[in-house]
Amino acid sequence: MTRIATFTTSMGTFKAELYDDKMPITVGNFIDLANSGFYDGIFFHRVIPNFMNQFGCPHARDPRSRRAGTGGPQPNSSFHGCDGRAYRRNREGCIPDEIGQPHQRITNDVGTLSMANTGAPQSGGSQFFINVAHNSFLDWWDRSTTSAHPVFGKIVAGFPLVQQISNVKTNNDAPLQPIQMLPFE
Repeated sequence: MTRIATFTTSMGTFKAELYDDKMPITVGNFIDLANSGFYDGIFFHRVIPNFMNQFGCPHARDPRSRRAGTGGPQPNSSFHGCDGRAYRRNREGCIPDEIGQPHQRITNDVGTLSMANTGAPQSGGSQFFINVAHNSFLDWWDRSTTSAHPVFGKIVAGFPLVQQISNVKTNNDAPLQPIQMLPFE
């Protein structure tokens, strides 16, 4: 079954296919957060032309928050993966990494959704980014950096809007005109 997430923002709408068969933990986490309203009202806190658009920090409900980019889901909370198994977020609200298996070798290509993290293992929670360039140096198997950002979906409609978001005027990578996520469908 193909799962499609509809992202409605203050600038317009785009859609993404979610790779629930290859990334059941990450997609299950995303679906749980979206269905609970976690993402509703959050603003994009980091947009960089020719790189990516980042979203999903609860502190970014205030588009000017200095803490934007540092938050995540409720620690020790539970969710179900798309594989039907129950998972628990760790004491920092982070989920297990889905890297290292051949079926998880999906590059951070243009239009893909990828889990944001601190660079440390199991540090992804609610934040993700949309690649607007092919950022292969973020692939978990690329040894040029220590980055390991698992891809869990791809934009299938509205990519011109995603590009438009990445090119808005910013101050320290935060959009000057805040871009808000409306309720998910």
